[in-house]
Amino acid sequence: MPHVDAAGSPGTLEGGDAWRSLTAQRARHYSRASMSAAAPSVLEAELGRLAGRVDELLTALEQLREENRALRQRHESLASERATLLQKNEQVRARVEAMIGRLKTLEHGA
Repeated sequence: MPHVDAAGSPGTLEGGDAWRSLTAQRARHYSRASMSAAAPSVLEAELGRLAGRVDELLTALEQLREENRALRQRHESLASERATLLQKNEQVRARVEAMIGRLKTLEHGA
């Protein structure tokens, strides 16, 4: 499995180079001793914090989905209104051109 160590050099987890590049400080984060030494209340607090963050993100996701749905509906409504206005504009243009044609005919006939 490809891996990039702390120095940015590619290595492999199986080859051992990446493991050797870990400093004593970073290796401590991976040891069982430090995991068992961590107080359960600290882990529970972190878990609670993460659960709260997930809830916040889910709420934000739902709000964004609702906003997106409303915006899509508004876009469809405006697109329909635009099409109607373009059609009416074309009808008015045709009527005005017809009136101009009739006026020119009357002017040349008089």
